[in-house]
Formats: sequence, structure tokens, C-alpha cells
Amino acid sequence: MISLTDRYLAATLRTVPAPRRAEIADELRASIADMIEGRTAAGQDTTAAEREVLTELGHPDRLAARYADRPLQLIGPTYYLVWWSLLRRLLTIIPALVGVAVGVLKATVEAQPHEAIGAGIATAFEVGVQIVFWVTVSFAVLERTRTPLDLPEWSVDQLPDAPVERDVTLTDTCASIAFLLLTLAFLPWQHYRSWVSDADGDNLPILDPALWTSWLPVLAAVLVASIGLEIVKHRTGRWTWPLVGVNVVLNLAFALPVGYLLLTDRLLNPALVERFAWLREDGNMDMSTNVAVVVVATISIWDITESVVKARRHNR
Repeated sequence: MISLTDRYLAATLRTVPAPRRAEIADELRASIADMIEGRTAAGQDTTAAEREVLTELGHPDRLAARYADRPLQLIGPTYYLVWWSLLRRLLTIIPALVGVAVGVLKATVEAQPHEAIGAGIATAFEVGVQIVFWVTVSFAVLERTRTPLDLPEWSVDQLPDAPVERDVTLTDTCASIAFLLLTLAFLPWQHYRSWVSDADGDNLPILDPALWTSWLPVLAAVLVASIGLEIVKHRTGRWTWPLVGVNVVLNLAFALPVGYLLLTDRLLNPALVERFAWLREDGNMDMSTNVAVVVVATISIWDITESVVKARRHNR
């Protein structure tokens, strides 16, 4: 069973620079042990002594800031932690929701799908800036008017559980979601704003427009489901066998249709092939198709294999 001291140390060290964590952990653990020993020598119960010592040491984030020589003065020590906690919560949810709503309205009500992604991102950024500004101004006024927040005092009962080693990092999740979003955005973008134009200078879609009534909505749905898998995987913190199974299904649901469309010459826009004569010369089209199929298959096999290996390693 993890002790209160271990949880306190974990909560303190998570915001301390990595090179100093071992040194600070030893020093802090020794100090806590000495303080507890002094109280128990006077006849106090060990458990009660531990709680009182940790309570006197105060909030682990504030103690970590002292160890790291990092003053909490952006707003001020009294209000800083509350300001930062509220700001993180608001920025995590509100800009994304507003950005998605604006993008959907742009694509549906205003019938401008080619501008939906840009409008959504720009709106989300603007909302984020407004949130940072007004929340900071509000807390600055609270501090200068010395308005009490009447928040409950910190106690050791608020300590989070000791961190569990994660196989899925936030960086990996963000990178995967960004790649999936770019791939998803490419589907409508290439149809309305392709970098290729025909002889008259008009937009020339890269993918066959006929696929919008068949395979492209299916591939878009698979990409959306893959984004959901990445979110669930991050919240779980590791690969589990059910997640591996879903990952296999999604990889096959994307790779098999793409491979089929490539091998049957149905993926690319026929007008695009006509536009570039070199694609029809000396087997260039067949070679490009084979290379694309191999790349898609390799990516899918690599992703499936990696998930299986990580799941097996965690369940040993």
C-alpha cells in the first residue's frame, strides 16, 4: 500500500526539474522521517504524526516551486494555483468546442467546407486568447482588491494517487491525432482546393469524385473512429487487448479499401491521370500503385505490430 509520504513525494516531484528529482526526493524523505520521528518520540501516533507533518509542509506544488527556485508571481502566490487550474480547465475544453462548432456551421449552413478547418482553428485560437486575457484580468483584480476566495484549506486527502507508468504519452497521442486530422482534412480539401488544376485552370480533385458516394465517407468514418481510439488509449494509459483488437479492425478497415481502390485504378481521379501523361507511360502508373500499396500495408502492419508488442509487454 502506498503511504501518504510516497503520494506527497510523487505530487511534489512531478513539477521539479528531472535532474534534481533524486536529490530532492532523498532530502525531503529524510526530513519528513525526522519530523515524524520527533513527534512519535513524544508519544504521538505514527499515522497522525505523518498527516500533521505533511499538512505543515503545505501544498506539494508550492513546496516544489521553492525547491526549483521558481517563484509563483505571475498572479501572486495566494491566487496563482487557483488561476492556473481554472485556466487549464477552460483552455482544455472551450476553444476546441467553439472551433468545432464554427467549422461545422461553416461547412453545413454556409456551404463552405473548404474554409471550415481554417475557420475552426482561427476561432479556437481567438477564444483561447480571450479566455487567457479575461481570466488573468479577473484574478489580478481579485488580488489587488484582496478579495478572499473562501476556498477549503489544503489537506493530505487531496493528494492524487501516485503516478502510474504510462505506455501512451501525451506527445504520442497529440502527434497521432494531428496526423489523423490532417488526413481527414485532406479528403474535402483535395476536392475543393487541390494543388492541381486542369488545362482551363480550374481545380482538379486528386481522388475520384465518384468515391464521395461510396468509399470516401467510409474512410472518413474510420479516421474519426481512429481519433476516438487515440483518446481512449491515452485515458487508459496503455495498450489493452480490446484496444489492440479495435486497432486491428480500424487499420484493416482503412488499408483494405485503399489497397483495393489502388489496385483497381479507382482511387485517383481519371481526369488527373489524363492531365499527367507520364503516369500512363512505361508502366509508371503500375509502379506508383505498387509503391503506394506497399507503403499503406507497411504502415498498417507496423502500427498493428507495435500495439501487440506493447500489450504483451504490459501483460507479462
